[in-house]
Amino acid sequence: MDNTPDSGTIRNKCAACFRQYNKVEHLVEHMRVSFHSVHEPKCGICQKHCRYLESLREHLIGPLPKIECARVFSTRGCDLCLDIFQSPNALRIHRGTCQLSRAAPGLISRMSRLSFQGPSSSDHGTRMQGSKIIALGCTMVGGGSDGSLDLCARVFLIGEDENIIFQTYIRPLIPVTNYRYETTGVRPEHLRDAMPLKQAQRRIQELLSNGEPIWKIRSRRGNARILVGHGLDHDLDCLGVEYPEFLIRDTATYPPLLKTSKLSNSLKHLTQTYLGYDIQTGIQDPYDDCVAAMRLYVRMRSQNHPREYSSGSGENRNNYPSWRQPELEKTTPEALLELSSSDYYCWCLDS
Repeated sequence: MDNTPDSGTIRNKCAACFRQYNKVEHLVEHMRVSFHSVHEPKCGICQKHCRYLESLREHLIGPLPKIECARVFSTRGCDLCLDIFQSPNALRIHRGTCQLSRAAPGLISRMSRLSFQGPSSSDHGTRMQGSKIIALGCTMVGGGSDGSLDLCARVFLIGEDENIIFQTYIRPLIPVTNYRYETTGVRPEHLRDAMPLKQAQRRIQELLSNGEPIWKIRSRRGNARILVGHGLDHDLDCLGVEYPEFLIRDTATYPPLLKTSKLSNSLKHLTQTYLGYDIQTGIQDPYDDCVAAMRLYVRMRSQNHPREYSSGSGENRNNYPSWRQPELEKTTPEALLELSSSDYYCWCLDS
């Protein structure tokens, strides 16, 4: 191997994040633990890979951006999806579809905002026939002596078309001690004749599993539906509903949507940053939360990656055996990147 300083620097530079190493074995170790892949957010100008969309945003428009990338992005970059376009005119056309609004389609959605509840709890089973994806949103009231225990008082399920599949108020198993009206809009009269929690559990489980028993869909997907939401572990726990992890798409835990500190972003922040409108500005509408989570999922799923493989399948392709070390040290950074795989399931694989 050529040990001149220039060639060494170039050879030991990561082809994904551009970090440089003094020794090639350090680069190999970096590739082993970094899980770089085509599924990572990537700058459309310099092609640098970033672990999180927040990191890519800082790279392009942060307080200390890369100067050349920031210059191009300022005229041809979309600050919502972070894509780069051929011309400012192409960007203007794109923004017409990328900038979304809070407006809800259809009469049923408008009635839901007015706390309208039809005779069948807005259960529109016919809309489920072609729906493979469901978003879930809940409204929590308080229980316990100090009102800090979360109890689900209202639930919404919507399809990918953003129409309501099922919505109802729920009567919790224990007394409500804090209705949290300022943010929930829930009053005692809403829960007086509401659907019992056990009945709501059965209906939600039936809609998600599409009639299949839970033991059957744990081993194979079958006809079960993908569940989308924000903070789904908490929502499902409050509802007392179990669902297989491989069918859950949670915007609170999806790696590209996390903060650079690996903590979750709020749904309000994600909606404003990546969809371009505000939610949760007063009384929090669970329908709005469902729509925001569904739109974020669709946006993440529609990313155009140049190749696909079974990422996040449990097989750690980056765990190279020790006997391969000499071979890997002779491999170019670009080839090392080709060998690397993601450590999470990219939602683009759903499409």
